[in-house]
Amino acid sequence: MVNLTPPEETARLLFQNRVLTEEIRRRVDQLAAINSVAAMVSQSLNLDETLSHALDSVLHIIPVKAAGISLINDDEGELVLRAARGWKHDFVTEPMRMKLGEGLSGYVIEHDELVVTGDVSNDPRIAVPAFMNEPVQAMALAPMHARGRIIGIVSVMHYEPYTFSEEQTGVLQAVADQLGVALDNAKLFEDTRTKQNRLSAVINSTADAIIATDKRGIVNLVNPAAEGMFEIKAKNLLGKPLRDAMAHPVLRGELQRALTNAPDDNSAFEITLESGRYLSVTLSPVEAKEPLEKTERGGWVLVIQDITHLRDSEKNRVRFIQTAAHDLRNPLGVVLSALDMLSDTYHNQPASQEKEILELANASVQQMQMLIDDLLDLERVQSGADVMLKPIEMLDLIQRVVLEAMPPMQHKQQTFTQNISPSLPSVMGDSRWLSRAMVNLLSNANKYTQEGGQITLRAHFDEDAREVVVEVQDNGPGIAASNQKRIFDNFYREPHIQASSIKGTGLGLSIVKSVVEQHGGRVYVQSMEGQGSTFGIRLPAT
Repeated sequence: MVNLTPPEETARLLFQNRVLTEEIRRRVDQLAAINSVAAMVSQSLNLDETLSHALDSVLHIIPVKAAGISLINDDEGELVLRAARGWKHDFVTEPMRMKLGEGLSGYVIEHDELVVTGDVSNDPRIAVPAFMNEPVQAMALAPMHARGRIIGIVSVMHYEPYTFSEEQTGVLQAVADQLGVALDNAKLFEDTRTKQNRLSAVINSTADAIIATDKRGIVNLVNPAAEGMFEIKAKNLLGKPLRDAMAHPVLRGELQRALTNAPDDNSAFEITLESGRYLSVTLSPVEAKEPLEKTERGGWVLVIQDITHLRDSEKNRVRFIQTAAHDLRNPLGVVLSALDMLSDTYHNQPASQEKEILELANASVQQMQMLIDDLLDLERVQSGADVMLKPIEMLDLIQRVVLEAMPPMQHKQQTFTQNISPSLPSVMGDSRWLSRAMVNLLSNANKYTQEGGQITLRAHFDEDAREVVVEVQDNGPGIAASNQKRIFDNFYREPHIQASSIKGTGLGLSIVKSVVEQHGGRVYVQSMEGQGSTFGIRLPAT
């Protein structure tokens, strides 16, 4: 051990103190610089600006010549170079992309660890050919983390031989983690803004009127189509309760009913304005995620479509068909009479091709005549001219309907069950048309339920709604969910039914709907494919 004189010992201690002081100052500067990264990159939620600030921070803290930041694109399964500084050759005309799992970056992501290489040109893990044009000698790559996952990579480079110290790689990883959180926030903001802009473009360009509210029911969005449809400025609706914002009394009343009866369910209805326009209205609740993942209603969205052109087209189509039906009815009657006369000629004769052709022709003409009768019935009930309302005892009416509908069910040996309340109130209605509607429902169940199947008729009084409810349930093939909205349309038949041997005009359920609506009621269907269907009608009680 060398004995130092007091002056020498003092000099040694001063030197050590100066070295330690410089080391402490350097470490403090590094920590301050790392902390400043968060402040710098948090200055903006714009992703491009945040990336630019991030590269400034990296080049300021770590003594390197070039740097880059790549982000993971989960949708495409790629790593995309989003920002670069210090490249000697500007080969990045578009964002450089590489498949996840490839090259040195793939290793970093797969193993979630920082990687250093001091011989880039000969490192077999380098998978980007463009790097061969860059005289890079040394590289360090660190994964960026946010919300417990890797979101990208920070890479730093030297153009001459260089050895990254453990201290430098530690600083690089600390900076990468700071950048990860800030870049993830900026990316989330950019994604949200992009989706919001796209949604705004759709809302503002659609021909449908859209009105939205907050969870209190106060209007906070009115699109241009709504302004045009109701000839009112958005500023006159914003801030008002949805119940009061609609000036049209029918629309306001239907909205109040929907919000009161089913505030958490979708509601759909149609209204007719005094001008003759038809509107289709849908009111839907909007779910909002509250803290602790509790789902609550965040408001409502009202979508209103002007379907006048559809209704006019439907009217013209029905009018044409009904006119044709009137014109065809008499000639068909003559043809049917002639076929009956010819059939009588062959009645007592043995089977022959001529007799078979006559029977086929007779059946076809009868099917056409049934279609014409249904068309004319639909015309009469929709016009309302042939509907005569008076008090009807529903229990008596249902019992008569059952007697009429029983023979076809007995023929197919179907099990028929009744569950009818003995205390049904009366309704204001036309017994002929209501009988026709209920017979159609039972006939529909009979036709589409297999032999030996089950059919149930239920009837009860809904005291809360003051309505008589009649339902017919079967265990037939059921109806696809996508087709249930069309099941009451004129001439609509399920695709699998069209290909089957079941005869029908496609108007039976249309007649049911028209009859019930003429009586101030409504129809509905509940069905699951392969499990049968339940058709119901609700009529206001007297």
